[in-house]
Amino acid sequence: MSIVVAIPSNELLADVWAALTRQTLIAGAIALLLLLAGWILGRQVGKPIELLTGQVSRLSRFRFDTPMRSTSHIREASELSIALDDMAHTIRSFQSISTVLNRGQDLKQLLNDILEQLVSIVGQERGAVYLFNSREQKLELSVNRGLELPQAVNPVAPDASDYDVIQELRRYIAGHPVFAVLRNRRRKLIGVLVIEIENGDQTNLSDDLITFVDEIAGSAAVAIETRELIESQQALLDGIIRLVANAIDAKSPYTGGHCERVPKLAQMLVEQAEQSSEGAFASFGMTEGERYEFHLAAWLHDCGKITSPEYVVDKAVKLETIYNRIHEIRTRFEVLHRDAEITCLKAILAGGDPDQARQDKADVQTRLQEDFRFLAAVNQGSESMEDADIERIHAIAGQTWTRHFSDRLGLSEEEQQALKGHPEPPLPATETLLADKPGHLRAWGEHVPPVRKDDPENRWGFDMVLPEYAYNQGELHNLTVRYGTLTEEERFKINEHIVQTICMLDALPLPDRLARVPRLAGTHHERTDGNGYPCRLTGDDMGIPEKIMAIADVFEALTASDRPYKRGKTLSESLAIMAGMVENGHLDGEVFRLFVSSGVWRDYAEQHLHSDQVDTVDESLFMKP
Repeated sequence: MSIVVAIPSNELLADVWAALTRQTLIAGAIALLLLLAGWILGRQVGKPIELLTGQVSRLSRFRFDTPMRSTSHIREASELSIALDDMAHTIRSFQSISTVLNRGQDLKQLLNDILEQLVSIVGQERGAVYLFNSREQKLELSVNRGLELPQAVNPVAPDASDYDVIQELRRYIAGHPVFAVLRNRRRKLIGVLVIEIENGDQTNLSDDLITFVDEIAGSAAVAIETRELIESQQALLDGIIRLVANAIDAKSPYTGGHCERVPKLAQMLVEQAEQSSEGAFASFGMTEGERYEFHLAAWLHDCGKITSPEYVVDKAVKLETIYNRIHEIRTRFEVLHRDAEITCLKAILAGGDPDQARQDKADVQTRLQEDFRFLAAVNQGSESMEDADIERIHAIAGQTWTRHFSDRLGLSEEEQQALKGHPEPPLPATETLLADKPGHLRAWGEHVPPVRKDDPENRWGFDMVLPEYAYNQGELHNLTVRYGTLTEEERFKINEHIVQTICMLDALPLPDRLARVPRLAGTHHERTDGNGYPCRLTGDDMGIPEKIMAIADVFEALTASDRPYKRGKTLSESLAIMAGMVENGHLDGEVFRLFVSSGVWRDYAEQHLHSDQVDTVDESLFMKP
């Protein structure tokens, strides 16, 4: 017998909805948990990626110094950070090597820096660089970083292949080195880079590593070639400068060594000025480039003398041109001497008193001997000439003699031009014993130097008095020179060498770092009172280097013992003269006192002066402000 219990449908639906609600709540809770877990997991993944994104963004802005490593438990993110860090390190390495290649000034330092960077980039510690000596056909060790290597490997043919060069090196180098043969743009051998592989698997070198070293070595080779070219050009420039200076000194046997001694003396004084902390020198200093610029200017300070006529530079007597014209005057005296003899004989033949005729002859010949001795002495030049001496020269010049031969035959074109417009007098011609003739004058013509301040071609600021004639070889004009042996025209020609120095140097395509060479070389004849040449600069217009050049030039000139017109003065005489030049506004007082107090004059004397010039000097006499 079955009993059937009837359950209301409403209760069944309620249970179903309750179960559904529970399942929904459970599903929702699970979903929330999953979302939370996903968010947490996403944050864990996103943080390092977000960090790497920012770092990559900085890389895109060329910030290669940014660290790329980030900590992450996710393998892919960690590996990505490592790869990015390696990339940044590689870029930094390229930056470093590029900086080294572009900024290296000294070849030795450049090679050191290149080797250091390459060794560091490939993760090693030791290496070396050989440079190829093409003259001796051998590799010479230039830079060594911890390896035991021979100083030279030879012979090495200039046209040897990379394989042959490396095989030759392997005969001398043990271990596990990587070689990179350095060749220039024309594929000529210039050296070899050696890196010892000590860290890692030496037997399985990465192709990427070898390729990298080769590529960097190629860039290094170009940089080395460029630096070698720069250094060889600088050496060539130095050589040409010394060649010009030596040529100027060799041109004149009386000024040999001047162009070499002045730079040495000037450099010695510059060093003292840099070390001094007193007065104008307290803030004075020079960079390496400025020292080289000054060095070149000192060597070239007289390069314009190459245009100066040799006989003017070396003029030892007043009548000297290409030769000493005292011989012409002696011949005229010889003519007058014989004329006296002839006059005596004619008087006797004419029935005159023989004794009186002989006495007159003797008087004339004695006077001629005395007059010639006087002119010969005057021709030597002196510190000064008295008015009475000049009057006597004119009195002697007034004597006459008779010329029977034409003075217009056998002349050069220049001599003919000088006499143009002056007809030849009829022969026989009576002439004075000494004369200033039209043929003694040489006009400037088209070669007028641009030294006048109002000259439109004078772009250098020269301010000099231009003589009326380029040369005046008149006998009276020369013999009556009051001081020394040079006429006004010849003294200008001597002074013009500084004009030529500035013009010649200014015409050179000097780089910016040497732009002041013409000025430094061309101001050593300026005076602090503004009465120097060629530009009449004052002391305020000149810097310490220019004033030092003036001191060096004057002291060398005073003490030089190879001049034709004077003896080399002693130290005390030279310093006394220079002290007077300071008082007269010629030289700068502060630089002169530094010159004295530093003892530069003494050091110079030990090297270049004769023992009889080195006397006792009381420095206190020259230290008064």
